[in-house]
Formats: sequence, structure tokens, C-alpha cells
Amino acid sequence: MKRILTLICFVLPLIAIGQKIIVSEDMPLRNDLNYEIIGELKDQMLLFKNKTLDFEVQAFNKYLKETWNKKLEFEKKNVKVLGITSSKEDFTVFYTYRKRGKTILKANKYDPGANLKDSTTIKNFGFLFFTPNFEVVRSEDRSKVLAFFIEKQDIVRTLSFDVDSLNIMWEKDFELDDFYYHEDFHQMTVNNDGDMYMILDRDNFRSKRKDHHYEVFNYSGDSEQLNNFKIPFQEMLSYDAYFNYDNLNKRLIAGGLYSDKDLSKAVGYFYLNVDPYAPSNHILAFEKFDTEFLANLMGKKKVVKENKLKGVPEMTAQEIVLRRDGGILLIAERTRYLERRSGNSGRIYYENQGRFLVDYYYDELMVVSIHPSGKTHWKTILHKKQYSQDDNGAYSSYFLFKTPSNLRFLFNDDIRQENTVSEYVLNGLGEYDRNSILSTQDLELRLRFRDALQLDANELIIPSERRNKLKLVKLEY
Repeated sequence: MKRILTLICFVLPLIAIGQKIIVSEDMPLRNDLNYEIIGELKDQMLLFKNKTLDFEVQAFNKYLKETWNKKLEFEKKNVKVLGITSSKEDFTVFYTYRKRGKTILKANKYDPGANLKDSTTIKNFGFLFFTPNFEVVRSEDRSKVLAFFIEKQDIVRTLSFDVDSLNIMWEKDFELDDFYYHEDFHQMTVNNDGDMYMILDRDNFRSKRKDHHYEVFNYSGDSEQLNNFKIPFQEMLSYDAYFNYDNLNKRLIAGGLYSDKDLSKAVGYFYLNVDPYAPSNHILAFEKFDTEFLANLMGKKKVVKENKLKGVPEMTAQEIVLRRDGGILLIAERTRYLERRSGNSGRIYYENQGRFLVDYYYDELMVVSIHPSGKTHWKTILHKKQYSQDDNGAYSSYFLFKTPSNLRFLFNDDIRQENTVSEYVLNGLGEYDRNSILSTQDLELRLRFRDALQLDANELIIPSERRNKLKLVKLEY
């Protein structure tokens, strides 16, 4: 690959075939620092830094040269930031803190210069005997935020919030019967109207296979009535699933992997399409892996006998891409985490702190296009092999870059200090090309694609962490 390197204003642009890479200056990376890329506002790239007790916004110009930084002031030093939403005009920070024993949830809205535009107390929950574990979920258009936590193991406290007006749309507390959070809770999602969908995975055991079902709780604030419905799983078991709300077609959609008897292996994939107001007319379709596809998915060069290949273990349904016609693209990845043990003694290797080491493997990607009828359109496998140790897989997996004509899967070929960055370019017919984008040799980059952010149809921003230094990398197509 031909490259031209030029040094301008401490920014390193790299012009490659079809792409332009711009790299920021080094920023010190402390152990207590968390960060989040806010996005591009008024031609400035904004980065939010959480230093436990200090909060800061750092701005960069189009060449990723730092232009200013500003400290954000809150009521107390020990606030907990829950999440950030952004538009082209402003960004909003959601956080909680305790005041005189009371738990308060707030939102601050800032302009592109990180100047406070507006602030509101979303909810004063009063005195609680525990510190709630808040979670926030954003709608597809980021105009709504759903905040929730579980109280006393079975009471769900939720509220829907309009980001533009900084107003609560509704609040709802409800109690669940026979609910065990770590066993039953699967996912919470919110649509662009602010409606909640809470999905529970019920009786997902081999001994209760005939009773296995998904239970969905829906609330829109139109009345006091909390709606719920059940989706029987046709005597199959759920291996993994990902739910999303299709705002265009007004449907709750899911795609995932299923098992027939053994939950340690997935034997195929499924598609679910539900009208929340007529759930009995839902579409639930299963497709079993054929032997050749299964062998390819497991990276086997030769097709083995069917009776020796019962399914694929350690698959994760990473996401679904909604098609305009109501179908989906299901994306699953082979992931596994193994303790590092001695081949001779079987003992665990320990670090000085007494912590055992873990090996992380992120391998093949499976992409399946499914029609709204549930029939498979096409399926393909994108091969990759990623291995790392004791890093939580931070540099592994992929980033999905979406354009009107294709999908780009960007990833590190090898998880090491110097490596090659590659991509799969996948079109609407399931055909793909694999390209090498750049080599990080001599660039001192270790890209975290899982934390990247797409800016528009041609640009994305990727954080790089190496030797306690943070850089931002802009990739332009």
C-alpha cells in the first residue's frame, strides 16, 4: 500500500489509497481517566474526560489539533455520569448525585463551546436505603432517553425523558412476579417516541424447554396501563439474542442464535418480528446451520461428518442492522475467554496482584440477511483471528461503518503493538471484498475500534491507547 507521510502542526495526516488518516497529538492517559467521544459539533471534535472528581471537555479542529479545553462544574464533586447524548447543536450530560441523603437525577445541556445552556432536575428520588444502579438507554435518533433501575430485586423504576425539551415524558414503577434479574432480564430498549420495551427471557432451561418464552413489557405513558405479552419460543432454547425497535415499520425486531437441547452450542439462527399492538400475529422463524456453513464458521478447512458437528459454541449476537423492508442483517461473532493455565501443572498463572490472566479470542463474524417473512436472503462468514491477553478484549472485535451502499467492518488483524488494520466491505447481496487500510508500524497507534464513533457517511473517529497515551484518529473515505 502506498503512503505519503507529512508532519504539519504536530498532526500526522496519512494519505492512503481511498482513505485519509489524521492523528492527534498524544494525551496522557491516567488509570483513573475514563473518556467518551461526544462527536463533531460546529466543525469541532469534542472529547469528554471523566477523571473521577474532575470532568473536562476537550476540543479539536478538523486536523485534530487541540483548540481548547474546559472544566465542567457540577453541584458536587462526586457526581456519577451515566451517559451523554449529542446533536449537531449541543450535547447533554446525564448524571446522579446524593444530597442530604437524597438521590437526584439531573441533565445538563451544553453548547458546542461546552457552555451550560440549560439544566434540569429530572427526578428527586428522595431517601433510598441503597445506591441505585442506574442505566440509561438512548433511542435511535437520540431524542429520547430511558432511565431505569431495579429496586428490592423485583421493582422496576423507569422514566422516559425528552432530550430536546429537557422534560419528563412519563414515569412508571411496576413490580414483576417471579423475577430474578440476572436470570430473567435480557434487554431494555426505547423507541423514538419514548415508549419503553423491557424484554425478559423466561424459562430458558433444558428442563423447561416447552415453557420457554420471551415476555415483553411495554409502556408509552398514554395511560396507567402497563402492557405485556409473551412470545412462545416453539420448544427451542435461546442461545443469544439482540432486540431493536424498528421505528420505520413500527415493529419490535429480534435476531439471534438458538439451541435445541444443549445450551452450550448454537445450532442455528432465528428472526422475530412483532407488532406490539397485535403480538399474536408475530413472525418467528428458525434456520438450522447446514454442515458446510457450520464447518466454515468454526474455521475448519474440511467439512466433517454431520454427526460430529452438532453446533457452534461461544457465539455472541453482537447487533442487528434494520432493513427498510422490515428484515434484518444479523451479525454474530465467535468470542471466548479462557483462563491462562500451565500446560504442565494445570495451575493458574497469577500476576503480582494475585489476579489470574485471561486469554481473549475474537474470531469469525457471521452475517445473515433475513427477509421480513423470516426467510433467509443470504448468509456469509467474514474470517478473522484476534487473540489478546488480560486486556478485556479492548482492541479486538470490530466497528461497523454504515453507508447507503455497503457496510464496512473495520478491525485489527493482530492484537499487538504493530499491526495491520483491515476491513470487509459488504454489499446488499452478501458479496464482500477484504482490504488492508493501513499499517500502524512507526505510527505508535493501538486502535480501539469497539469505542469508535461514526460521524457521517464518510468519516469516523477512533481512539488509540498505547503506553499510557491517548490519541484520536480520524478516518475519512
